Order: sequence, then structure tokens, then C-alpha cells
Amino acid sequence: MPPKNRFVKLDAFTKTVEDARVRTTSGGIVTVTSLLLILWLAWGEWADYRRLIVHPEIIVDKGRGEKMEIHLNISFPRVPCELLTLDVMDVSGEIQTGVMHGVNKVRLRPEKEGSGVIETTALELHAGEPAVHLKEGYCGECYGAPAPPNAIKSGCCNTCAEVREAYASVSWSFGRGENVEQCEREHYSEHLDEQRKEGCRIEGGIRVNKVVGNFHFAPGKSFSNGNMHVHDLENYFAGAEGVEHTFTHKVHHLRFGPQLSDDVVKRVGQRGMAWSNHHLNPLDDTDQKTDEKAYNYMYFVKVVSTAYLPLGWNKKASVFDNIPHEIIPLGDYGKGESNSIETHQYSVTSHKRSLSGGDASAEGHKERLHARGGIPGVFFSYDISPMKVINREARSKSFSGFLVGVCAIVGGTLTVAAAIDRALYEGSSRLKKIHSS
Repeated sequence: MPPKNRFVKLDAFTKTVEDARVRTTSGGIVTVTSLLLILWLAWGEWADYRRLIVHPEIIVDKGRGEKMEIHLNISFPRVPCELLTLDVMDVSGEIQTGVMHGVNKVRLRPEKEGSGVIETTALELHAGEPAVHLKEGYCGECYGAPAPPNAIKSGCCNTCAEVREAYASVSWSFGRGENVEQCEREHYSEHLDEQRKEGCRIEGGIRVNKVVGNFHFAPGKSFSNGNMHVHDLENYFAGAEGVEHTFTHKVHHLRFGPQLSDDVVKRVGQRGMAWSNHHLNPLDDTDQKTDEKAYNYMYFVKVVSTAYLPLGWNKKASVFDNIPHEIIPLGDYGKGESNSIETHQYSVTSHKRSLSGGDASAEGHKERLHARGGIPGVFFSYDISPMKVINREARSKSFSGFLVGVCAIVGGTLTVAAAIDRALYEGSSRLKKIHSS
């Protein structure tokens, strides 16, 4: 037998003679229908192959020496900006007193007038303007306190803010600045009285060490007294006629790390994880009210590192990995190559109490006692989870899987179509025999 004919016995696709074939109208309809069905199912298979899904993974977070950004937007309708202070501290011993670079203080109209915006001021750490209309060589007195190291003129207190800073360095209460020449010249007490009924909104971002720490909003200048962090509360408690300061507040937005885009959030949520920006930032739109001056709000936040890696992402050594974080603009920290994002999720529990102490009988728990004392304000204590969530983009199936699916569609559809055509042909043949007999 010739070599060519050896494969004849192996032919699984036997052919029929053209004369033995019978073509019918029903067969043509079934053929066209099956082809349309094959095209529709193959298009669905292609769309499924092109669809991106997100595979979540959990690993131990081995990052070291990293920073973390906190972006916030919080309103205090009953505390003026002049009295509100933002401080940041962590277990490494780093303390950032006063508002930081990247944070704005927005003066708000009184609640009765709708809390509209009066003025927005960007505050820089250690920023200050030289006093005007002063004689050349003027050196203001610090009234027994050492001049602050960041004074405009070394060894002098030429502004009211520098006198306040000097007082804070030795843990002295400052009050309204009576009999302080610099403050009287700048009309500090008059400006304070003008703002008594105003509110304040703090918005912007701060960069902190990625360790256990806290940031808080409290009234008055802050300073350290031994191992204690203290605020000058005199002006806050003094108030004014018809004015009662309280820490009623609304958290418009609070997140740790860069914001995920809406399409990323939607894509991750397709796996039934119920993701939304509120899911990532559960404190958004939190509203707390109190009529008591000596009142404290505490939020205990558990932060979980979360990475989003786009399709085809592959970590490569980059010169940008060694750039000092100070050079990276606020808001860009955590955005990597190929649109990868290093951000954070968090969970939160909250607690509130009156600083005057007492029990929780109003809440139905007489056996629960509140400690007496403390600083009025809003405190956010954050802890870092040792685990990290990685959301990695991938195709829903491989290209070989796509080809297998298409073959299954073609084969399965033609097999079912052949069975339907055979049944229609046999049925019509029997009907013809019955009618002819």
C-alpha cells in the first residue's frame, strides 16, 4: 500500500457522495440559525476573555520605613479657626505640633447663618510674616520665656505668634495676650472676639510615619509638659457672651493613602466584595453633635495596607524607589509605575465621653463609669495591621481557554443542530408516508 493510502483507514471524517445527500428547507433554516448562534456565543466568549477580574491576596506586610498620607476634610461649626489646633504624634517619638504644610484652615460663618465659607488660609509649618511698622533693630520682649528657635529675628519675639510660641515652650498659659505689647499692637484679643461665633473646617493632607500614632483636633496652643501633651484651654472655656464652644463636628472625608478611581472600585466590587468609597473610608459623612464644652470624641482606626496592581504589572527596580519622600508632592505618595497604587483601607470604632466623668446611665449602662479629666477635642488613634491586601488584575481566562471555549461552542452547536435537523427530516418523511397511504 502506498504511504499516502496508509492514512485512509485512520480517517475519522468519512465523506458521503454528493448524490446521496438530501437538502431541505428546514435544514437550511437550522443551518443559518446555528451559524448565528455560533457567532453570538463566540462573541460572548471573546468578551469574557477580554474581561478583567481582580484576584485578592493576603500577605504579611514586610514594608519598613514607609510613610503614609492622611487626607481629611472635617468641619467644626462651633470652634473658630483661631482656637483650633491639629497635632500629630506617633510611637516613634515624632511630634508635629500645629497645622502642617498641605493643610488649609477655612473660616466658616456661624451656624445660624448657614456656615458658609468666609476665608481659606493655607498654613505652612514655621511660616510667618515680619511685623510691619517696626523700628529698625526692634527686638520684642518674650516676657521671661526663651525666644522660639524659629523666630524671625533670633533671640526676639517680634510678633504675637512668637510670644505665644515662647509661652508654649515653657508650658505657660497665654490667655488673651493682655499687657503683651506685640498682641496689643496686632489686636489679637479683638480678632479673637470677632471670630468667637465662627466655625472652622480643616482640609488637606498630612504625611506621617507608618507606625502606631494619632492625630487630634483640640483647642488652644499645644505644648509638652514632661511626658504629657497639654493644650492651653483658657480661651476655649472662657467663650464669650452668647457663645458656647463645643466639638460638634462632621467628617466630610477621611482616607489613608491615595484615592482609588471609580472604575477600579467598581472592578474590584464585581467579585462580590461590595467595594465602594464609603466601604474604603467608613468615616465619610460622620456627624456628631454635643452641647457640652468638656466633651471628647475618640476614633480608633485599624489601617490595612492595600495595593492595586493593574494587568501586566511587574515590579522592577526603579530609580524612583530611592527618592526621599519629601520630594514627592503631597497626594502623589503611593502612586507607582504602570498605574499601580499603594493605599489603605481601614475599619473604625468610636467612643465619646464627658470629661466631667459620671456613669453611662443615659445610655442604659449605669454600671459603666467614665473617667474624669482629659482634653476636649476629636482624637483619631490609628494602628497598622501586619497584613496586606493585594488586588491584582488578571484576565478571566487564558487565550488557550478562549480557543477551547470557541471549539466547544462550534462543536456543540453543530451537533445539536444536526440532531434537530435529523428529527425534522424524519418527522416530515413519516407525515408524507401517512398522507400518501
